[in-house]
Amino acid sequence: MTTSSKRRWPLFRFLADRLVHQFAAPTNRLLGLAAAGVVPLGIGYALGAGMAAFWGWNALLLALSIADLAMLPRRKDVQVRRTLPERADLQQPFTVGLEVSSSDLRPLHVELADDLPITFAGALHWRKSFDEVPGTPVHRIHLKQGKASVTYEAKGMERGSYALRYVWMRYWGGLGLWKRQTRIECLGGVRIYPDMSRVRGILGSMQSTLLLDGRKLARKPRSGSEFESIRDYQQGDDVRHIHWQATARTGKLMTSVRQPERGKTVTILLDCGRMMGAELEGQTKLDRTLEAALTLAAVALKQGDQVSLIAFSGSVLKAVPAGKGLPHLHDLTEAVFDLQHEPAEVNYGAGFAQVMQSQKKRSLLVLFSDMESYLHDRELPAYALRMRRSHSLLLLSLNDPLVHEWSRKRPDDTRTAFIRSAANHFEADRRSYVRRMSAQGVPVLDVPAGQLALSAVNAYLELKARDAL
Repeated sequence: MTTSSKRRWPLFRFLADRLVHQFAAPTNRLLGLAAAGVVPLGIGYALGAGMAAFWGWNALLLALSIADLAMLPRRKDVQVRRTLPERADLQQPFTVGLEVSSSDLRPLHVELADDLPITFAGALHWRKSFDEVPGTPVHRIHLKQGKASVTYEAKGMERGSYALRYVWMRYWGGLGLWKRQTRIECLGGVRIYPDMSRVRGILGSMQSTLLLDGRKLARKPRSGSEFESIRDYQQGDDVRHIHWQATARTGKLMTSVRQPERGKTVTILLDCGRMMGAELEGQTKLDRTLEAALTLAAVALKQGDQVSLIAFSGSVLKAVPAGKGLPHLHDLTEAVFDLQHEPAEVNYGAGFAQVMQSQKKRSLLVLFSDMESYLHDRELPAYALRMRRSHSLLLLSLNDPLVHEWSRKRPDDTRTAFIRSAANHFEADRRSYVRRMSAQGVPVLDVPAGQLALSAVNAYLELKARDAL
């Protein structure tokens, strides 16, 4: 910025503030009165006193305008307070409240427009009555005795932290000829997290009955090396587990119930490459995998295991060390709630290198990624075989419903037949990759978006039931 521009800058800011943020706009009533002046003006010209009628009518409008503006409260006498939750789930509505107060107790009509981020649902609707704040919903209230409030629902469509700084306001009263508008600083913010409804369902269920999406998770009878409880002997129980001391004390056969060893480690690997930014059923693939990953973390922590998390793209973006207990779930959520995909190809070597550096004990590695990345990365099979020597490895990816739909579409013309052929080729490649990796001892789950969390949790519980973590 040049020296002359710096000198003019305060003037420009002053003019912008006065003409945009501290402006008075005429109402329809004033415009109607101005238009109604045609009648006395015509009569005046008919009587030979046209100029006197013209200036007299304008003087009357000026006097009424001055009186109306004098009756309006000063801008500093009107205050706005915003109330909103500190956090909300992705694409879930939450309530925002706006409370207006004035030291002047005279009735006022007020229009409010909040400083909604453009990524919030409803922020793109135009309102002709507040055209200087395009895309912002307007709320109208009537101030009585100096106080009034309004609530509305907002919905965050993208994860992250959002700051709400201003509230734009117009108010009028008295004669109703002029609207005074102002921009009031009203600092606030909200953090949009992944959809945590599944996680809350897991945390709200009992230890012995895990619920996900209203369904009881399939849990096979467990066996292991860690003692859990004693119960009556039932036909088919292993006689090696008979608890002889309890049998002698009660006079009937009692057996020991054993469970898989607790305190194992589950390491969640999150791909944040460019392919994870693709939209799938209204959400990005990264949004879907985050919800599934946090659900898996909640189940593992509730089962007494430790959970660590590594998010990577071309390099490692986030690394949360292993921890146990449900408070650790808060640490995991805070670390990834604002995680975004990067416009770069994923580097699986960076993620696995971080695992080898930080995770010395055997653990279950759960990689959430995209099948297209699996198919085109030639180094992943080598990394997977190497990690399989010291860890259990599970690969997960999301099915593309569009490809699935086209692969079953009736070929009514040449174009549809070509698209169906390409879709069948893509699906065949995916199935071939799953079989090839499974033959090498690396299971791959390629599932629809709605089943990702359920598939990941069931795979974990099956491995835990076999004491294979």
